[in-house]
Amino acid sequence: MRVGIEVGGTFTDLVALDGGRAVVAKVASTPRSPDIGAFNALLAGDIPASAVTDLVHGSTVATNAILERRGAPVAFVTTRGFRDILFLQRHDRRSIYDLRYAKPAPPVRRRDCFEVTERVDARGEVVLPLDEAEVARDLIPALAAGDYAAVAICLLSSYAAPQHEMRLAEMIGAALPGLRVAPSHAVAPEFREFERASTTLLSAYVQPVIDGYLDRFGKTLAEAGFRGRFSVMQSNGGRLPAAAMRRNAITALFSGPAAGVVGAIRQAARSGCGDLITFDMGGTSTDVSLVQRGEAALAPETEVDGLPIRTPVLDIVSVGAGGGSLVWIDEGGMLRVGPRSAGADPGPACYGRGGTLPTVTDAHVVRGTIRPESFLGGTMRLDEEAAHRAFTDVAARLGTDVRGAAAAAIRLAVANIVRAIQLVSTERGRDPRDYALLPFGGAGPLLAAEIAEELGISEILVPPNPGVISALGLLSADYVKVYGVTRRMALDGAAPAALREAEARLRRMAEEEFRSLDLDGALEFGLEADMRFVGQAFEIPVAIEQGALAGLTAADLAERFTAAHRRVYLHGGEPGRKAEIVSLRYGVRRRLDSLPEVREREGSPPRAASTPVRTADGRTIEVQQIAAASFAGQVAGPALIEGYSSTTWVPEGWSASRDTAGNLILRRAA
Repeated sequence: MRVGIEVGGTFTDLVALDGGRAVVAKVASTPRSPDIGAFNALLAGDIPASAVTDLVHGSTVATNAILERRGAPVAFVTTRGFRDILFLQRHDRRSIYDLRYAKPAPPVRRRDCFEVTERVDARGEVVLPLDEAEVARDLIPALAAGDYAAVAICLLSSYAAPQHEMRLAEMIGAALPGLRVAPSHAVAPEFREFERASTTLLSAYVQPVIDGYLDRFGKTLAEAGFRGRFSVMQSNGGRLPAAAMRRNAITALFSGPAAGVVGAIRQAARSGCGDLITFDMGGTSTDVSLVQRGEAALAPETEVDGLPIRTPVLDIVSVGAGGGSLVWIDEGGMLRVGPRSAGADPGPACYGRGGTLPTVTDAHVVRGTIRPESFLGGTMRLDEEAAHRAFTDVAARLGTDVRGAAAAAIRLAVANIVRAIQLVSTERGRDPRDYALLPFGGAGPLLAAEIAEELGISEILVPPNPGVISALGLLSADYVKVYGVTRRMALDGAAPAALREAEARLRRMAEEEFRSLDLDGALEFGLEADMRFVGQAFEIPVAIEQGALAGLTAADLAERFTAAHRRVYLHGGEPGRKAEIVSLRYGVRRRLDSLPEVREREGSPPRAASTPVRTADGRTIEVQQIAAASFAGQVAGPALIEGYSSTTWVPEGWSASRDTAGNLILRRAA
């Protein structure tokens, strides 16, 4: 049996596949001990751990450790003279008019930052040898006295020549065997010292937390009889065995959102749709991504709490507009939705767990698009009166009734998500009208049609069990590793041969690592070069297909770079402008033997043929109620198609039908 478990901010989702049988379950997350919620999902699905052969897991444990500053006590070691690099950062201001602006604080104190005498230049040549006597005399005793759980090592230019970092890590490991060591050449071997230092520090900061979490979850599973393969989702859209996460946990920061995009792509492919805008609206946030020809773009860098992290991630934009996002009035009297959230505890007011503040979920209950008796397939009854009470104060301050306040909150949530979609589409030269909208997450299909109308999108694809697509994505993810290295070289006649040599080294490294992880089978490789004109500050990725590498010439490289540069900046390639390759990104993929397929889980059957819903223009209309599991025909809106994990709202002017792949297809009337 194959099982995917995704831990979100509000709910923990499970999808299990056993031959032709599929099990879908949602349980409340346990933020203080996410492993408990993950195991509870197995119990809710009535799945014995001993029957599981392949378990794939995604969570926000690493991200939350950074946001909540609950990582391990960590030390930072760098080249003499660079102790303050984590505090100086870049000379930019995120808020240029804020007189009280402060740079994001790294999760390390200055007194926990240490220096060693050594120096390597950007060409990898040793300028000053590592002073090993100083390390033994000063650094190791300081680390021993500091009660640290981990140490991050980031020496100047170690991406070009890591021998000093390797020797320093060896000395620390021999003297302090209980101390976890994260050297930058193993975490992020790329140039730009601050970004590399920040990434290495955060990797060391979360590694003990991830190790402890995986140990607890693994022990619980083992005690229950689990003997299968345990994998963890990564931010790049692929998975790796849990053992790999003990080497570099920073790659799993956004495993949940990445899994959702993968699941959406796989399910849309069954309907022959490859150009998508996905949006995952869960309990605390909405994650948006643009997919072209069945592939989501990779970004080389991301950030958490304002701190840069140099690791490949699916290009996802997040906004604080989830089902649990709080609806509130700011100091200027303006209505706001998010980014604060009610979370899993106490959750929205309608959950009846002590929450009193209004949320987007409460707004849907007030509007009528969530029926209290149908939530989670009828297994969790919502408190409609509590939802109305929660909006009383907001309504009074806005000078309207409760239903009007709820409608305004939903319109604002729609506007927030539309803006996020514009960031990944129109602001990058892509017209959203050329794409299908694919909503998922528990709250996504409720707002999809209204979002599509704002963007001019005419087709929506809603997958079966949209509330657990992230868990399905875990089971759909291939084994993937992306290697990033800085290899600066001029774009001249020698560049193609140097590229082929670098690719051969990366291939050998990848094959060796995949063998060490017991990942047999055919591997697929992909090479991307980060290129720029000499003097530019940032690079453009240029893909180089494996078939083209053998016969690649400098002219071919220049032509590829010029086309990529013009696509982004609408100029480039002028005669006489010199270009260079800065870094290489090498992707390795081991595809799954088969892809999972699930159908809609039975929910709570509607008790009546229709239900009242308050429309955006203030009218109250009667709306058809349809069970998602049994729906196979076509219906014209207005209608509510209710499933176990989510409800799809089909407003007036839209129609819905079920295709042969099991997806709901919503189309807007011409």
